[in-house]
Amino acid sequence: MAKKKENSTNSINAQYITECDLTYAVCKIGGRWKLLILCKLENGKLRFSELRDRISGITERMLTLQLREMEKEGLLKRTVHAQVPPRVDYELTEIARELIPIWKQLEDWGKKHKKLIKEQLLEVDEN
Repeated sequence: MAKKKENSTNSINAQYITECDLTYAVCKIGGRWKLLILCKLENGKLRFSELRDRISGITERMLTLQLREMEKEGLLKRTVHAQVPPRVDYELTEIARELIPIWKQLEDWGKKHKKLIKEQLLEVDEN
């Protein structure tokens, strides 16, 4: 894999992102799939196939990439069991478990916001 240039836009942006703790945190769990994967692991270990089956619309390749990235970031623990066929489990690390109350609050906020927007759209349609 090619090395990133130190003065590239991506490198400069990465520097700014790490300066703000909130932006840093959002980058670690942001994106289309990461938070959803973490939420699916809230109640315990799951195998790759179980995760894939519980997340509609995600490809095996994307799930693999997201799992690897979150493992590298210390959010997931990957356990390989020596058996045939190989069995791999994924589970949240302690630092990831600290996110559970935060994503519960985000979920509540999302529910309220969706309802508010839906009500506003209905009002506009009625007028």
